[in-house]
Amino acid sequence: MPTLPSAPIAAAGLLGGYATARFTKNRRLGGAVLAAAGTITHLQWRHTTTPRTATALTVTYLTAFGASHPLAKKLGAWPSVAVVTAATAGAAWVLSDRKRKA
Repeated sequence: MPTLPSAPIAAAGLLGGYATARFTKNRRLGGAVLAAAGTITHLQWRHTTTPRTATALTVTYLTAFGASHPLAKKLGAWPSVAVVTAATAGAAWVLSDRKRKA
């Protein structure tokens, strides 16, 4: 059974987690979205890449979440989330998804 590429799942976790927290005013619910997507992508990366690459991509995902907070003070909330999401999804595509068999 084919799986979705990991880049859109990671993007959905970062964008969706922020949007969920913001619009529901429930940070825990946003965190649950972020964690669920992060878990799915980590498991997928472990299956499709080396352990080192899977770890690096997971650290990138978590760092993006953390970096979006101070970056938001300079760019604004949505632009910050967009920047870190693009960087994370780009890394996922380069290090994992582009190597997938269709």
